Amino acid sequence: MTLPRGAYAALIPSLLAASGLAQTAPPEDKLDLQFANGIVAIAEDKIITVDDVRREMTPLIPQVHREARNEQEFNQKIEALEDNAIQNLIDRVLIIKDFQKDDKKHVPVSFVDNQIADQLNEQFDNDRSKFLAYLRARGTTMRDYRKEVEEDIIYNYMLHQQHKSQSIVSPVRIEQYYKENKDRFYQDDSVHLRLIQLSRVSGATDGDLRGQADAILLRVKSGEKFEDLAKEYSSDSRRAKGGDWGWMKRSDLKPEFSEPLFAVKKGECSEPVILPEGCFLLYCEDRKYAGIQPLDEVRDQIERILVQQMGREFEDRWLERLRRNGYVKHF
Repeated sequence: MTLPRGAYAALIPSLLAASGLAQTAPPEDKLDLQFANGIVAIAEDKIITVDDVRREMTPLIPQVHREARNEQEFNQKIEALEDNAIQNLIDRVLIIKDFQKDDKKHVPVSFVDNQIADQLNEQFDNDRSKFLAYLRARGTTMRDYRKEVEEDIIYNYMLHQQHKSQSIVSPVRIEQYYKENKDRFYQDDSVHLRLIQLSRVSGATDGDLRGQADAILLRVKSGEKFEDLAKEYSSDSRRAKGGDWGWMKRSDLKPEFSEPLFAVKKGECSEPVILPEGCFLLYCEDRKYAGIQPLDEVRDQIERILVQQMGREFEDRWLERLRRNGYVKHF
């Protein structure tokens, strides 16, 4: 169950202001008027307030703002975000309650202390006065904040345990997924590119550049590593990485580069490519040819896909059980 449609649309200006996307003061908060008691839902013994939902939504508003193409789409995305925020807050309470049902489970005090120490260092420059000012601004006591941190630890632990239990995928299932989804593993022609750029200095002719490139090319053919020569001679931005530009498809490169690069084999260097800005040597570190990748090359990728898929399915069933057995009341 969600808030009445339009409740969050009325709150959009204040959400935008809170997320730094608006400079004007927000209008009257109609969400607070809609829920005069400030309560959105109750899950178990936990009251979920308007402020809780607002805090959950606010960090995500900038992304919604970037992705929305118009005001109507923005409003629709805000409503969907509202649904997710409320459900996430409810699920969080149910998950923590599930942990607490087992009297043998508890979070060591040292875990909470360490978490707070890390936050103090990372978020408040290890300045305790800033941290305490933050708590006062939120109207939160240190005791309540410690409880929040403890619940964060419990929540993340429980999610990790659910995903961990679904981390083994049988070879048969991997092979079956490959057979049914071969088109997903089509690859274009691509080359792992290393490059040496010799920038054209004032007065340098094409012949001057070619002479420098031919001297380097001779050293490559004599067995010196292209990577080392790139570190020595290249003037491009990847010089420190040995001219490594990673995997490139034909469509990633302009024809002046793609044609000579894709004409060489693995471990070979192109002839000098001379352009107005300078001279380039293109080295093929490795090659992948167009076609369906063999199963052995994508086995790990498929396993990750299936682990994520199984984890989501298992988590959905787990949450459905918690929702079915837990107490939830919407306002």
